[in-house]
Amino acid sequence: MTDPKKTRGRPLLMTPAPSMAICSSLDDLARLLNALGPLYVRYSRGPDVDASEQSKDGESGLPLPGLSVNPLSPERWWTRPLQHWLARQLMQYRHLEARDSGEFAWVLAGDEVARGPDCEPLLAGVVPIADVTEQLLNEADQVYAAVFDRGALPASGKGDAES
Repeated sequence: MTDPKKTRGRPLLMTPAPSMAICSSLDDLARLLNALGPLYVRYSRGPDVDASEQSKDGESGLPLPGLSVNPLSPERWWTRPLQHWLARQLMQYRHLEARDSGEFAWVLAGDEVARGPDCEPLLAGVVPIADVTEQLLNEADQVYAAVFDRGALPASGKGDAES
């Protein structure tokens, strides 16, 4: 049996950096993304806990080959400001913080090795990059509320793909 902490020969989590950067604003996060390339956000109990536990699909109980994340790099079709994309990505799983489970947002880099059950990227070879402050999450929430129709679904018959 292979080591559950490794995927295709790569550990799920690399040794954490001595200290992670602190992101306190959408502009901080945008600068970090522009400087370092593809980054992701994860809500969990942090890199140290993630290094010692196997990620699992909650519904099936199957082990996942990487850490479930949300991408911070916008898709090519995105034409709005980068800060709008970042706000949206940060807000998608913020509800995980509210579960009183000790989960918080942090930024990481790594190798996409698969897709999870919600089609989210799964990363191995993870490198922790930055802590996300409450100030940043509050700013993201304000931007998200101001520029998006929170929770709206596409209208049927408007050319949108249907599942």
